[in-house]
Amino acid sequence: MKSWGVSDSLKLYNIENWGDQYFSMNPSGNLTVHPRRGEGPGIDLTAVIEEIRSQNVELPVVIRFQDILRHRVVALNEAFRKSIAEFGYKGRFMGVYPIKVNQMREVVEEIIDAGRPYDYGLEAGSKAELTAVVAMNTSPNALILCNGYKDYGFIKTALMAKKLGKNVIITIEKLSELYQVIAVARDLGVTPEIGVRCKLYSKGSGKWESSGGEFAKFGLTTPEILQAVHILRKEGLEKSFRLLHFHVGSQITNIKTVKDAVKEATRIYAKLRKMGLSLDFLDVGGGLAVDYDGSRTSFDSSMNYSLQEYVTDVVYSIQEICQAEEVPEPNIVTESGRAIVAHHSVLVVDVFGSIEVGTTPFAMEETPDEDDVVKEMRYLSKHLSAKNVLEHFHDAAQRKDEALSMFKLGFLSLEDKAKVEHLFWQICKTIHKASAGLKYVPDEVEVLNKHLADQYLCNFSVFQSMPDHWAIQHLFPIVPIHRLDEEPTRNTTLVDITCDSDGKVSKFIDLRDIKDTLPLHTLRPGEPYYLGFFLMGAYQDIMGDLHNLFGRVNEVHVFLDETETGGYYIEEIIKGNNIAGVLSWIQYSATDLAKKMKEQIDSKVREGVIKPREGVELQNFYENVLHGYTYVDYGQGPKAVVQSLPEPSLAIAMDENDGGGTPMLN
Repeated sequence: MKSWGVSDSLKLYNIENWGDQYFSMNPSGNLTVHPRRGEGPGIDLTAVIEEIRSQNVELPVVIRFQDILRHRVVALNEAFRKSIAEFGYKGRFMGVYPIKVNQMREVVEEIIDAGRPYDYGLEAGSKAELTAVVAMNTSPNALILCNGYKDYGFIKTALMAKKLGKNVIITIEKLSELYQVIAVARDLGVTPEIGVRCKLYSKGSGKWESSGGEFAKFGLTTPEILQAVHILRKEGLEKSFRLLHFHVGSQITNIKTVKDAVKEATRIYAKLRKMGLSLDFLDVGGGLAVDYDGSRTSFDSSMNYSLQEYVTDVVYSIQEICQAEEVPEPNIVTESGRAIVAHHSVLVVDVFGSIEVGTTPFAMEETPDEDDVVKEMRYLSKHLSAKNVLEHFHDAAQRKDEALSMFKLGFLSLEDKAKVEHLFWQICKTIHKASAGLKYVPDEVEVLNKHLADQYLCNFSVFQSMPDHWAIQHLFPIVPIHRLDEEPTRNTTLVDITCDSDGKVSKFIDLRDIKDTLPLHTLRPGEPYYLGFFLMGAYQDIMGDLHNLFGRVNEVHVFLDETETGGYYIEEIIKGNNIAGVLSWIQYSATDLAKKMKEQIDSKVREGVIKPREGVELQNFYENVLHGYTYVDYGQGPKAVVQSLPEPSLAIAMDENDGGGTPMLN
C-alpha cells in the first residue's frame, strides 16, 4: 500500500488551487506561507505558532502576513498597467481600496504605503470611515471616494478635505444628496467634485446577485441621471460632474457579468460625454472575486477568471465602446477590496477534544435479562453481510425507534436503552465502512458519512471569527497546519466554544461540490493539534459579534526577512480582548464587579465559612480571570486524572488500529 505524503495532502485539501501560490507545505508536513506568491522557501506556519506561544500568546490567533497585502496591491496595479500599455489605452488606472472590507488601521496603512507609487486611494462608505480616510490618505493625487448615504456632517467633512487639497469625489446615491452637496459647497466656498452612481440593468452573480440591477439599494435611474445633469447645469456646476460609478455586487463569480456591466456603464458614460459633459472617471466598482474553493468555476465560493483576465476585459470593454462612440477613454477606477485583503489573514485555532458518535465510557456486556429489542439488535450486528446492508440498516433503525417508544412508556430500562443506542451506532459505522466498496451506495447509507462524523472541539467562536459562514454559509478553506505528511483518517465537523447550536462548521470546500465533512488526523493525547482558517482577511475582522462575550482574538503581524531565522520576524503582537474589556462594552465595570465580589467574600470570612487567607486567594483568582483572555485556556489548573476504563465488549468485530470500527462482513 502506498504511504501517505505531502503531495497527497496538497491534493486532498486542494491547496495548490485556492492557495494561488501563497500557500503550500514543506517536506516536514507543515503548511508554509509564500507572501511573494511562490518565491522563496516559505514561512513555516507551525514555527510561527510555536514562537508566539513561547511568548505567552494564546490561541486562537489571527496572523497577518503584511507582505501579502503589499503583493496584492502591486499585482492589481501592475495588471492594469500591463493591459493599458498593451491596448494603447488613453486613460490611466486610479484604483481605491474600500475600507469597509477591513478597516483595521494596520491593514489600511500597509495598503496606503504599498499603493503610494500608483496613487492608489481609499473609499469611504460612512461618516466614521470618512473621518479615518481623510486623515490617513495623505497623497494629493490619490482619490478619496465618498459613497453611501450622506448627511450634513459627511458632506462637510468631504468638502473640508477638498478645501485642503485632497482629491475628493462625492458620489451621489440619490438626488436629494446633490442639492445638499451644492448648498454646503457654496457655504464653504469650495467647488465640489461629483460622481453619480447609476443603476444598471446588469446584475451580479453569486450570493450577492440581488444587490445590483434596477432594484438596487443605491444609485440613480436614467431619468434621475438626466435630472442631475439639469441641476448641475442650472447651478453652473456641470464641470463638477467628474465620475460615473456602478456596482453590481461583491464576489462576482462569472466574468461575463463583469463584461456586460462594464459595457452597459461605458455606453452611459459615452452618451453623457456626447451631451457635453467632461467627466473623466469611470468607476467599475468592486466585485473582483476570490477563489475560495479553487475550482475556477462560477460557483458561489469561486470565480471562473483570473486577475489578469478581469483587468484585460475591463480595459478592452471600455476602450471598445469609447472608440465606437468616438469619445475620450476615461480613467478607470476600481473598488476592489476582497481581492486585496482576503489572502493576507489566517486564523489559527487549537483543537482540544472530540465527540465521537456511538462511543460509550463503559462496557456494554450481554446479560441474560436484557430485553428482546436488545437481543434483536445484537442479532443484526452479528449477521451483517455485504448483501444485506440496506435491509439491516432499516431493521436497526426500526429497532431503535421501538426502543425509544418502549422507554417512553416505561417498558424499557435505562441500561437497555443505552445498549440499543450503542449497538445501533456501531452497526451504522460498520455499514458505512462496508458500503465504500460497493458499486452502488443507497442514499440512506451515503448520508451516514455526515451523521457519523466526529465533532472536533475548536477554541474559537464562529460568530466572532467567521460571521459570514454562520450568516450566509460562505465557505473558507480549512486545513491542519501540521502533520500533513500523515494520512487524515477521521471525517469531522467543527464545533466552537459558544453555547449555541449554530456555532459549528459543517460545510467545507470541494472541487466539485460542497463537502459535509473535513478529513482530519486522530488527536494524540498531550499533543496540540492546530487548524488554519484561510483567506479570512475580508469582512470577518469587522463583522464579528460578541456572542457569549468572546471578544477579538489575539493578533500577530509577520514580515518576510531572509536574514532572520525561519525567513521572517514578528513585527507586532496585538492582544485580543480580555474579559474586563468586553464587559465594559455592555456597561459592566471591572472595578465595580471586583468590589461586589470582595464584599461577598468578606461577608463569608466574617461568618467563618472561609478563612481570611482563602478569601484573599479567591479574590485574587477572580480578578486574574477578569483580566484574562476570553477564550479557553487548558494550560491552567491541575491536570485531570483520567481513569482507564475497560473497552466496551461489542458484538461487532473491530480492528484494534481503527477506533471507528472496520467492517468484518461475511
